[in-house]
Amino acid sequence: MKKLILMRHGKSSWDFPVSDIDRPLQVRGIKDAQLVATEFLKSNSKIEASFSSPANRALHTGMIAMRTLQLPFANFLISNELYDFSGKSVMDFVKNLDDNLTSVIIFGHNHALTEISNLWGDVYIENVPTAGLVQLNFEIDKWRDTSGGRTEKMIFPKQFK
Repeated sequence: MKKLILMRHGKSSWDFPVSDIDRPLQVRGIKDAQLVATEFLKSNSKIEASFSSPANRALHTGMIAMRTLQLPFANFLISNELYDFSGKSVMDFVKNLDDNLTSVIIFGHNHALTEISNLWGDVYIENVPTAGLVQLNFEIDKWRDTSGGRTEKMIFPKQFK
């Protein structure tokens, strides 16, 4: 079995004259990332590796979640493929993961994460909100066979406010 956890970056700020990749999180984005990660921590899920888009807002969300989940930063890798908004590059990335990994988390962007959740999960999600987390489980041995999984968990900040 393989477990894929997708977490969208927290709410970002448009208040600074920076490029898209450099946009920071708002205070709300920081708080929501902590809130969702704290709730996910209760599931006692084992995560073997973490991957993030190189975008500032995704990296910051990932660092907050990793610290909250008490995951080692040594297993935190950045990939340009995850700076994707369609989902194709992220799906290719997942299909090329090391088969020795059974449980991974990816910090990324919409529309990609909503698209993947709907293509690979069994529950329709209109929109994965900022700092939203979706866990998909697959009855497979090899990541390249990823498709038609089960939507195991959805944690969205609005559920806890």
